[in-house]
Amino acid sequence: MAEAQLAAEPAVRLPSALRRQQLLRLSGEGWARVLDAPWDAAARQCLALWAARGLPLVVTRQPVPVADMLATGLPAPARFRRLRLAVAVVPRHVMFLDEFPAAEAVARLLPRTCAGAWRTLIGALAAAGCAPRVFGGYGWQALTRLAYVHAASDVDLLLPVDSPAQADAVAGVLATTAWPGPRLDGELLFPDGAAVAWREWLAHREGRSAQVLVKRLHGVALEAPGASFA
Repeated sequence: MAEAQLAAEPAVRLPSALRRQQLLRLSGEGWARVLDAPWDAAARQCLALWAARGLPLVVTRQPVPVADMLATGLPAPARFRRLRLAVAVVPRHVMFLDEFPAAEAVARLLPRTCAGAWRTLIGALAAAGCAPRVFGGYGWQALTRLAYVHAASDVDLLLPVDSPAQADAVAGVLATTAWPGPRLDGELLFPDGAAVAWREWLAHREGRSAQVLVKRLHGVALEAPGASFA
């Protein structure tokens, strides 16, 4: 997985490259601080397992630009009742940033009957210049080898794009490629960190909606995509 190194010295501001849906790996000191908080029994067991295995947390929306804390999350697997944990992290305890698995890595979790269609879909996205990653239940299960996926699980794709034109091409691939497997959800991720659900983007570009819901590190807003997405 790609790793973006963070400074080892205490941070005075959020890393400039930080965005939603990035993963981060904590130091032992960081995990000790997390486990010092007053968690309930199930949450503590989950976090203790994460600490013991060095598993990642995910960067979530930052409520306000704060220099001394990062908002992260952990959607727990089935064995911990699928709890959704909010975890505050001190930036200097972050060893490095990481990413969710590439789409190829979750192939083994999909029904065998979907194998050929998955390869076709990934190939079509690659032809459009997009290297998708998978988050959500499939991404977390591929990362942790713990049980996340269930019968109703969607496949959540993180789809990096450089421009509205590429976003159009990627959304078009997803809308037209024959896919017999779980529902394909996910976000088009623009260079500035703005993320838009691919179906919402397609609806807007086809004139079926005037705005899209745009998710950024510090907020969510309805917008009419313009030059800021270039």
